[in-house]
Amino acid sequence: MYPEALISDIFKIKNDHEFNECALELFRLQYEKVNVYREYCNLLKIEPSDIKTYSQIPFLPIQFFKSKKVIWDELDIKQSKLFLSSGTTATGRSHHYVHNVQIYEKSFLTTFERFYGKPEDWTIIALLPSYQEQGNSSLIYMVDRLIQLSKDEKSGYYQNVELVEKTLRQLPNGGKKVLLIGVSYALLDLLGSHKFNLPNLVVMETGGMKGRRKELTKTELHEILKSGFKVSGIHSEYGMTELLSQGYSKGDEWFELPKWMKIAIRAANDPLSLVESEEKTGGVNVIDLANVYSCAFIATQDLGRYENGKLKIMGRFDHSDTRGCNLLVQ
Repeated sequence: MYPEALISDIFKIKNDHEFNECALELFRLQYEKVNVYREYCNLLKIEPSDIKTYSQIPFLPIQFFKSKKVIWDELDIKQSKLFLSSGTTATGRSHHYVHNVQIYEKSFLTTFERFYGKPEDWTIIALLPSYQEQGNSSLIYMVDRLIQLSKDEKSGYYQNVELVEKTLRQLPNGGKKVLLIGVSYALLDLLGSHKFNLPNLVVMETGGMKGRRKELTKTELHEILKSGFKVSGIHSEYGMTELLSQGYSKGDEWFELPKWMKIAIRAANDPLSLVESEEKTGGVNVIDLANVYSCAFIATQDLGRYENGKLKIMGRFDHSDTRGCNLLVQ
């Protein structure tokens, strides 16, 4: 029943050929086992036997994670880990039923170690109040594990910006590296009355303003944060509830991705077609092969560019974006 060999191969991918082989195998498996994805492909008149490369695989509009159960038909959602996206109501939040959380842990720990080294080399300070308040957050699950593995008594969640300020000032300049990961509006709140200058500090923003502050462009936000924290660049994490993998930007707004994750940019005026040039901006389609038991091929609502294997987010579509969603609305 469970594709253990495929899962093992996914985390050993080294090149495009291996990615293509794993993607095609997973596509055929998910077409067979995920009803909503199979129905969507059928309505697009997709024949799985006609799909020869990963670039031909259809992408499921991300909105279906709000209205449908995107999981293998034979699996019991009651025995799966449920992650919910941020939002104002439970019904308006995406539901990602994760059958095997060990795959998620393998994905985020392998990726973190690739870009940042072992968690125990870090003091990890999390300023993520809105995610904690809403619960069932995949980001909180990841940060929980990283904090645990850091084995540092000062690692943890901080709700009070005054306590964050006090803790940062108490950390020795010559000690462990410090990762401050925070939702954007909370980081700005922290800078409202404090300035910092900690040489071994890395600031990572994620999650946006959540309606708490005026939206800023990434460049505007990073300039404010760089000035306030006295750092040369602001790191970012690209992830979402519907994915089990993340990309990281280390200060230039271009996200690097793990080997089992790829991006395809779709045309803004034709969501079912991909752009032909890396220089064009369009909708971000994500292939996340760690999504074994849900759907690995997702059309997000992000606007972006994908060049030389790196992703830059330019903004978001409005709710009218993906016309393919109308195919399965009941």
